Amino acid sequence: MIESMKQSFSTGMSLQDKVNKTREMLQVLMLKIMFDRGAFKNMAFVGGTALRVLYDLRRYSEDIDFSLINKSGYSFTELLKGLVFELKHYGFVIEAEPKQDKIVHSSMIKFPGLLTKLGLSQMKEQKLAVKLKINTNPPKGWKTIVTPITRSFVFAVNSFNLPSMYATKLHACFFRRFTKGRDFYDLIWYLGKNIEPNYVLLNNAIMQTEKKDLKIGSENFRKFMGERLAKIDFKAARKDVERFLEDKNELKLFDKNMIMNMVGVNKLKTKDN
Repeated sequence: MIESMKQSFSTGMSLQDKVNKTREMLQVLMLKIMFDRGAFKNMAFVGGTALRVLYDLRRYSEDIDFSLINKSGYSFTELLKGLVFELKHYGFVIEAEPKQDKIVHSSMIKFPGLLTKLGLSQMKEQKLAVKLKINTNPPKGWKTIVTPITRSFVFAVNSFNLPSMYATKLHACFFRRFTKGRDFYDLIWYLGKNIEPNYVLLNNAIMQTEKKDLKIGSENFRKFMGERLAKIDFKAARKDVERFLEDKNELKLFDKNMIMNMVGVNKLKTKDN
């Protein structure tokens, strides 16, 4: 596996991109292991990594996110134990501890020594990590789809469909407690695909976290987007997302007026572009 990782590095690839590529190969391997162990009967793949792996989104990601859609037989401790067991069989040294909060189950799965073996770091103590996160109480209204994957391995994952993933991304963009540039890069991707969000899921997500029924639908979606986008600091968003982009020229997309035009609302006179 380590030799395959080395062979994936292309001439002229930056150190950051090599680290990103390595993490992505680990994410795909983890998905393969989860498929083999039947994890997708309980979970759906979601988030930016899902867009990257399933739909070739042009940015890298750190986490691997899931929503729990079937609690029967689910055990995060057993899931993590099986994942670590299989990763060790692929020759990796693993450090992982389960963290089970009320809603989110997670683990920072660390790979000590891997960056040194790949020639990407001289510090043996430096640890590459992939964060595994499972939302055990996703809002209602999601729809799922099974998609084959043919990256290094051939398998299939259960994920939210695109309208449902779009809904969760809109919720993250506008109701997260901080600005995360990766969310807005993904938002631009969705806008370019002309996908209509799953409004039932979006409204349920907002009700779950904000206790507000905004009754968002096709008739008022643009108004909602315009009001929310006007409040976003796109300078902070650009700074957050830069290291995850394959093409840094895409930072030019982080222009408030340009995004407003994509949504179909009037331009703004603003210094924050």
